[in-house]
Amino acid sequence: RSDTRYAYPSPKPQHAASAEQVRSESSGGMATLASCLGARPVARVHHGMSDRKGHRGRRAVAPRAAAAPSLHESTQTGADLTAEIIADEKKYILQTYSRPNIVLTHGEGSRLYDLEGKEYLDFTSGIAVNALGHAHPAWVDSVSEQAALLAHTSNLFHTVPQVALAKALVENSFADRAFFANSGTEANEAAIKFARKYAKIRAGVDPYDAEASASAPSDLLAFEGSFHGRTLGALSLTYKSQYRTPFAPLTPGSSLVPYGDLDAVRAALSSGRVAAVFVEPIQGEGGIHDPGADFLRGLRSACDEAGALLVFDEVQVGLGRTGSLWAHERAGVTPDLLTLAKPLAGGLPIGAVLLSQRVADAMAPGDHGSTFAGNPLVCQAAVTTFDIIRQPRFLAEVARKGEALRAGLRAALDGNPHVREVRGVGLIVGIQLDQAAGAVVAAARERGLLIITAGAGDIVRLVPPLIVSDEDIDEAVQTIRKVCAEVLT
Repeated sequence: RSDTRYAYPSPKPQHAASAEQVRSESSGGMATLASCLGARPVARVHHGMSDRKGHRGRRAVAPRAAAAPSLHESTQTGADLTAEIIADEKKYILQTYSRPNIVLTHGEGSRLYDLEGKEYLDFTSGIAVNALGHAHPAWVDSVSEQAALLAHTSNLFHTVPQVALAKALVENSFADRAFFANSGTEANEAAIKFARKYAKIRAGVDPYDAEASASAPSDLLAFEGSFHGRTLGALSLTYKSQYRTPFAPLTPGSSLVPYGDLDAVRAALSSGRVAAVFVEPIQGEGGIHDPGADFLRGLRSACDEAGALLVFDEVQVGLGRTGSLWAHERAGVTPDLLTLAKPLAGGLPIGAVLLSQRVADAMAPGDHGSTFAGNPLVCQAAVTTFDIIRQPRFLAEVARKGEALRAGLRAALDGNPHVREVRGVGLIVGIQLDQAAGAVVAAARERGLLIITAGAGDIVRLVPPLIVSDEDIDEAVQTIRKVCAEVLT
């Protein structure tokens, strides 16, 4: 077999890559990326806030030991290694992603760095995942300490972090119970199962009797522009045909109506067959659309009248992203189930369903489960992340910075004929263009700003870490202004 070990360049101070490459032959293994990167400062942060250069309140730490040179010492440049890794990615990894030609190695605060030493301002935060930025000190300490204690047991046993996280989520929400999964898609799949079993019990039929339970409501309703995941159940509630069509047939009984259209919702509910309505309080993937509080309140009333459950998918917009702990709080509406994921564990994979007692009462041991979900490591990361995000001061800062970002963009892009609208809530912001946004994203990346698209590809989506600084916001606004002036025609 070929040698699968890579020789990583050791960055000079300020993250500039050197030409020296190191492979470690000790124990026949490869030098780890962390050790090859050598010493770099570890930051300490206060209340999740950050400055232009990363986290504030640095403390000195012992340098990481550099790997010893070996017979395999290389003279590859960062560019050479980047090309090698990208070539291997295309050779060995199933090509379901379109990635730019950069290889990221590490991050700090709102900054990311690649193998060639280039610094990027990260306004993607892993698609709204890295709420505390990269290498947040409290998060790093929490994960490191838990990893040294206990990482996994399965759900055969009680563990402290899982119970602590469930308690924190329930006590800071409408919910009475929590269920853990490994992603937002898994959380939505669980919510589908919970809703369908609840509907059978509410209809007075035995959910374990296939013939009898067939008469109970089981349909699912979602919205145009929605994104609830890519597995078959969640995909049935997701809008884009390019995601759906190749994998048909999807889950029977699933339908989509226009987002924000209460008349269409009531018409669909009139069949009496709908078990649950799934909705994002603000659509992220669909284009940063806010349907307004009146729609969410009307949706709650319509579901109550029809006996259907209301499921809020806050995978992208919950947990502080809007400047409120929960996106639905602004409307004063309570769902029956709430699905969470992306930022909950600060970068580790997790999903959760929060549910009311009446729905929880429908479930029994064995009805659903997961080997990995709720493991001690990821739950401890989530406990730490949630404890920071839920603080009123932190949330107020997210709201303030979101207003500053939108105001800055509107001022900077005023007069650009190709910019139709700047919209959003908190730190999820969309720039609606009159053309595809891909050129803006690519040009911004060349200038050191990472952003992504949304909607039909004509929206620039900004979802920076929630700890983003005012200086970071100003830098991003000016970069976007310059890029839009240059590439939009």
